[in-house]
Amino acid sequence: MKKLRILIADDHALVRQGAKVVIQARQGWKVVGEAANGREAVQKAIALKPDVVVVDIGMPELDGVEVARQIREGVPSTKVLVLTMHESDQMVKRALDAGALGYILKSDLTECLARAVKAVSEGKRFLTPKVSEIVLDGFLKARSQRQQGQRAGARITPRESEIIRLLPGSYHSLPDVGMKDANKEIAPRLGITVRTVETHRAKIMLKLGLHSLAELIHYAMRHGIATVQGDQ
Repeated sequence: MKKLRILIADDHALVRQGAKVVIQARQGWKVVGEAANGREAVQKAIALKPDVVVVDIGMPELDGVEVARQIREGVPSTKVLVLTMHESDQMVKRALDAGALGYILKSDLTECLARAVKAVSEGKRFLTPKVSEIVLDGFLKARSQRQQGQRAGARITPRESEIIRLLPGSYHSLPDVGMKDANKEIAPRLGITVRTVETHRAKIMLKLGLHSLAELIHYAMRHGIATVQGDQ
């Protein structure tokens, strides 16, 4: 088994002790130092040049993200593994961008720490399944927000805006209104045929990526381009 020299940085002594027990149970692995704050972690990493630094995010003086960045610059051969309780996709991204190769949660310490240390020592990335899920959820949420922004910025003509504006009022004035009823309500107000309203509505929904009258009305209300009573 490859011999490894490891530095543990966490402001909680119990966490450092727990990590130390897991690490030193592996043959040939040695904890060469401990640090209780971020600045001490960087100083000891530069002085000791360990193979791996296990670092918490929320530490005094320097947080784990800044520790990872400074270690990457000061001791490029040392690999950084984040061990934290922070379950945020943004925090994971910040840590990886700063140079950390791995990110695991303290709840996974006993099960995953040794595997994570081994992986990052070999220059591999390591994320626990839960952290991977957090990252994926964040990615999907960000993609959804981008898509909503793109739909909101779709080019709507003045006539289409008029139709969108009148939709909630038509919905309000007719009980159990359907799409066809809404079209019939709007057409005479604009002096156009029902068929023309249908054509415009179909184009609007295609542009905005919407699939129902309810979605279209919600869009109109959310973007402040609709009336509630439709009597303007």
